[in-house]
Amino acid sequence: MKKAPSAILGVTLLVVVIALLRRLASRRRSIPCPFWLRWLVELDNPFASTNRASVIVEHLGLRPGMTVLDIGCGPGRLTIPVAQQVGPSGAVIAVDVQPEMLRLVENKTGAAKLDNVRFVRAAAGTGELDLRQADRALLVTVLGEIPDRQSALKEVFDALAPGGILSVTEMVADPHFQRRSTVLRLATAAGFREAAFFGNRFAYTLHLLKPER
Repeated sequence: MKKAPSAILGVTLLVVVIALLRRLASRRRSIPCPFWLRWLVELDNPFASTNRASVIVEHLGLRPGMTVLDIGCGPGRLTIPVAQQVGPSGAVIAVDVQPEMLRLVENKTGAAKLDNVRFVRAAAGTGELDLRQADRALLVTVLGEIPDRQSALKEVFDALAPGGILSVTEMVADPHFQRRSTVLRLATAAGFREAAFFGNRFAYTLHLLKPER
């Protein structure tokens, strides 16, 4: 009977060690969530309403005709509902470094009969994004996976139209979790200004505004 608690403790310690190693390694190179774990990314956390796709989309204040960047789109948990919200006159640019993820999202948009999504294979913070005049941008549990977070935020800042909003969502359960203070420090250096905050210190969405001037 004593073996079960020991086994649980061992597995827990192994998970913690792996998470720490991934966090350290991500400072040198991009380590996105692997494709085989896509099902985990698609789940809405029942203990953190801030991370639910419907809540994130609701806070964006989307209107038909808007252009939205979904950076690190993964399996498209946000891409599909956002594309539905902005409608045929709007556009979503789904950005990811993994071609398997982009193919999966493309299949989903086809099944949903959406033709307003464009797919870009690129890594944020490397100068590969050449986008302008977006109304909204999303970084949902992605920022910590990017080695050069400062450059990535500057790229997003440049891609947004004046008055545009970057929505950053973070959860403490994510091995790449970024504290609010860290995100604000990096975002302020890139030119952003805090616009809104939802949630708490452990699970939150932070809206960052690109000033009109």
